[in-house]
Amino acid sequence: MQFIHNPILEGFNPDPCIVKVNEKYYIAVSTFEWLPGIRIYESYDLVNWDYYTSVLTNENLVNLQGNPKGCSIWAPHLSYSDDTFYLVYTDVKTTKVPFKDVNNYLITAKDIKGPWSKPLYLNSSGFDPALFHDTNEKKWLVNEIWDYRLATHNRSCGIVLQEFDDEKKELIGKVYKIFNGTKYQKTEAPQIYKHGDYYYLLTAEGGTEEGHMVTVARSKCITGPYEVDPKNPMLTSRDNSELPLQCSGHASLVETDEHEWYLAHLCTRPVSGKYPILGRETALQKVIWSEDGWLRLSHGGHSPALDVEIPKGFNGVINKKNNSFFDDFDKKELKNEWSTLRLFPNDSWMKIETNKSILRMFGAESPQSTFDQHIIAIRQRNINFSAETSITFNPVNYLQFAGMILYLDIMNYIYLYISYDEEKGIIAQVMKSVKDEFIILPVQVPVSGNKVKLHVEVNGINARFSIEDKGKQEFLAKEDISFLSGGFTGNFVGLTVNNLEKKNDCFADFDYFNYQPK
Repeated sequence: MQFIHNPILEGFNPDPCIVKVNEKYYIAVSTFEWLPGIRIYESYDLVNWDYYTSVLTNENLVNLQGNPKGCSIWAPHLSYSDDTFYLVYTDVKTTKVPFKDVNNYLITAKDIKGPWSKPLYLNSSGFDPALFHDTNEKKWLVNEIWDYRLATHNRSCGIVLQEFDDEKKELIGKVYKIFNGTKYQKTEAPQIYKHGDYYYLLTAEGGTEEGHMVTVARSKCITGPYEVDPKNPMLTSRDNSELPLQCSGHASLVETDEHEWYLAHLCTRPVSGKYPILGRETALQKVIWSEDGWLRLSHGGHSPALDVEIPKGFNGVINKKNNSFFDDFDKKELKNEWSTLRLFPNDSWMKIETNKSILRMFGAESPQSTFDQHIIAIRQRNINFSAETSITFNPVNYLQFAGMILYLDIMNYIYLYISYDEEKGIIAQVMKSVKDEFIILPVQVPVSGNKVKLHVEVNGINARFSIEDKGKQEFLAKEDISFLSGGFTGNFVGLTVNNLEKKNDCFADFDYFNYQPK
């Protein structure tokens, strides 16, 4: 028997919103501080998924420079009505307690590949907006609401709803608080669906880590009052730490042509049972409507399944997932797998010289900068993998360094780099930052600076760093990388150049990048 095997979107792909348009399914996911913003995946059968496009692709649509870690683009909600794609999302500017500065926007397009309209500002009362298109042609915006006065770390205090006038392009009328949340608290990620006589409100509660869950409420009137499902949570991993899919929550629904229902949701696969290094991923569950009109997992209970029944209409082949990635920089544009951090790629700091098949990247601020950090990276999608690059770099002082980095955020990274030492000349070394505690590892190897191979091999929470220069291999370090976990994003594997003396005054040439699952 064939199954959908979870997760369907591996690596950092959180907060999925699923929608069906004609013969295609689409899933939009959060990207936080990584660009291009809001990745879209497509499928014809719910079984095989591929990256399709991104939405926030230029400076006219978004500016993330200076945004703190864990902020920026949260929880996109994708919907389709009147031959138009509607996408609402949050640009988070700070999450420092007790406040959350969040700006919610709407953009539209006739084609999911764009062009997308100029972002329309909606509100800032809370994050995770979603747009519901009612059968009476009214449109409603729901979002979490934040109350800074509460004496808790998480100050989510429920869900609010307001009508959106599509002709005036503005929110109108009364703001209704339709849901206070349940005893599990931390209520967020509201999604409204109409089924039968009821409006169903899906929310995520319990926080986005081990306590995460999906809860459901319903009402015959969109403004409430909402009746809470007596068997909540509808989906969670919180009561079984042995489940392969943890942190399950933040979900959205889709109906197939055969009137089957599936739920896309966030999850993690903790490495060594504890460390979500790959970040929050996307899984799919089959669901049914019970006789008393509540949403239930088709396999029973409320725990996520690793293998899920395929849709009745599926008559194709389940493609084997291939996470291998190789780029020898022979095309003018970066491949789709690459992302950059808060800054769109342009000729001022990186360019591909196709005649030489190299990526030339100029140095800028440190790995801890939120403004002008020059890095391209891909998501880690496998628990075990190897990555390699070849670099030509001739630094003239210790303020110039470049190489390959495993990067979670500005506080957590480990970096195999080429730099300059006053006694040894050009050298290879490893630096790391663990929860903002910075150290440079002691092994320092002199290198030529010309086509030096940098290699990292990762097995679970262990990473081994080595180099090859003029045919000679050198081992530099073996490190525990369990610290590259937690927070809202996942680990990335990337190439980066830094110049703390004078920005864009030195460059490194990369011949290729090779990522291989093991």
